Amino acid sequence: MKNVTLRIEEMTLCPHAFKTSDTRGRITAIEPCPVRTEFQRDRDRITHSKSFRRLMHKMQVFISPKDDHYRTRLTHTLEVVQIARTMARAMALNEDLTEAAALGHDLGHTPFGHSGERALDKLISGGFRHYEQSLRVVDVLEKDGKGLNLTFEVRDGIVNHSGSNKASTLEGQLIKFADRIAYINHDIDDACRAGLISLDDIPWELCKVLGRTHSERITSMVTAVINGGTDGDIKMTEPYGEAMLKLREFMFDRVYKSAEATREEEKVRTLIERLFEYYCNNTQALPAELRKNIGRDGTERVVCDHIASMTDRYAISTFEEIYVPKIWLGV
Repeated sequence: MKNVTLRIEEMTLCPHAFKTSDTRGRITAIEPCPVRTEFQRDRDRITHSKSFRRLMHKMQVFISPKDDHYRTRLTHTLEVVQIARTMARAMALNEDLTEAAALGHDLGHTPFGHSGERALDKLISGGFRHYEQSLRVVDVLEKDGKGLNLTFEVRDGIVNHSGSNKASTLEGQLIKFADRIAYINHDIDDACRAGLISLDDIPWELCKVLGRTHSERITSMVTAVINGGTDGDIKMTEPYGEAMLKLREFMFDRVYKSAEATREEEKVRTLIERLFEYYCNNTQALPAELRKNIGRDGTERVVCDHIASMTDRYAISTFEEIYVPKIWLGV
């Protein structure tokens, strides 16, 4: 009997949606599941992975905040999923593909957010980009080197969610918009909580277009993507697209590049550099499941994999264990 969800897709998805039955498949073929579609299986593989659980202890913008209500990389991911699924459902696109790609989009992010990413980028030949590392996590590093063996379309959505990259499916393209909508708006909320800005600082001309409250802004941006339609690439209708980009510029000027948000960046750079140097010179200290990859990938890449996988607090405790003298208490 044909999977019920596949029959539902045939009846409900729009002509430009990606049907699960059309998947290009996995790197290694597996037996079909009698209950779940291939994209539902990918969703489950990601949510049960170690790299997904580690996101709860990786910062979003502010390093080691004491307040419990600042976003982490995990809560950011969940907000991206919620926004992406809302848009996919309204546009009659494949929600399961959208959800799986959204859940996996930041699995390769470093400790200390983009500060950690910039530090690693300067240390390894060829550079470091978190979206490429996310693909490496699901393809190579998870499950002790076996990888998660995800479908092509989910992997494509993960690696193409950032910058000028464009996913091959409309569902994958949604992730880029959902990611941007989520981080702009929740970072405004966190920046207001931190006292970096107030809502009154947001230019009035942007508020007139997008709305003044958190809910109003997300609703207007999401609606603009939905109204952009599915005939061609995913896009945001105007004047909302331009207003969102200007709001993003405002956040870079007032928050992301602010002294408060970046005051620890030099310390992060030093910490990452010293850990990188230590592990390159002491490969026996690397986890066994990573150390076995040195012959194939080289020492620098494996060290990069290890550091990128660290949570903020694990990176700090590891640095302290290696470099900070212990207090001698006597015999």
